[in-house]
Amino acid sequence: MSLQNITEQEQPPVICLMGPTASGKTALAMALQDSLPCDIVSVDSALIYRDMDIGTAKPTKDELAQYPHKLIDLRDPLESYSAADFCRDALAEIAEIRSKNRIPLLVGGTMMYFKSLIEGISPLPTADVEIRKAIESEALELGWQAMHEKLAAIDPVSAERIHPNDPQRITRALEVFRLTSNTLTQLTQIKGDKLGGNVLQLAIAPKERSTLHDRIALRYQQMIEQGFEQEVIKLKNRGDLNQNLPSIRCVGYRQMWQYLDGDFDHDEMIFRGVCATRQLAKRQLTWLRSWPDLHWLTTDDSTNLKQVLSLLASKT
Repeated sequence: MSLQNITEQEQPPVICLMGPTASGKTALAMALQDSLPCDIVSVDSALIYRDMDIGTAKPTKDELAQYPHKLIDLRDPLESYSAADFCRDALAEIAEIRSKNRIPLLVGGTMMYFKSLIEGISPLPTADVEIRKAIESEALELGWQAMHEKLAAIDPVSAERIHPNDPQRITRALEVFRLTSNTLTQLTQIKGDKLGGNVLQLAIAPKERSTLHDRIALRYQQMIEQGFEQEVIKLKNRGDLNQNLPSIRCVGYRQMWQYLDGDFDHDEMIFRGVCATRQLAKRQLTWLRSWPDLHWLTTDDSTNLKQVLSLLASKT
């Protein structure tokens, strides 16, 4: 079937373009949009935040004008956004794109979002501020070991999986039980809506890890030159944000925040930021190496576009 007839199917295919940070996903996505009737949907847990542009490597205003991205700038940095939120929003965007007989092009490096979308996500409740405060107050009085023992009494499977020194996951497991009267183990066995239909799963990365490390270091330096420090200063000056929020825990932002707090000097900030980004890339690659039905592309390979078009034509 020719590429011209791709969108004549009852349900246009979905392209999932994954890869570690700084691997060239955005450039390839733009090239695909130049060649196909597709709309880009961001799959990135950092790009959802407004006023966090440089440190997240968000496409520029000019790029977004030419290549609009769905699911960016959705939340204030003070707000949370879960994998369940993403699945709900992404499925709605995909349905709308398909209704226009166009191809959804999902692009990003947040592997949990991709996994949740493709496999379906459990119907877990959203965070409850008051319950979390109550759990944290109990932990201050009793200690996290005691909170872990409470978890073991109600959900031994989760307690076996969660380390006693992991307060974030202990809190979440206890919170889920107090909100729903069901354990985290019970709820995670239930899967909700998921991506259906024809899906082409792609991953892009350099052949050599050293090449990816060099690209990460170069991009971090470019962020510094583009005004990353000033961006984080503006966020700090708001007065209502702190480095424990998911937004400020994003790679690069935490290190810049700590530098501005005087925890270490400028060179150390760059070193730590680059190291944290490389660790993120390593985790992303670990996910991808065990990913089923995945076609690998090589960063900066001049045949990438041709390969994707050929694969897409063969799947339709």
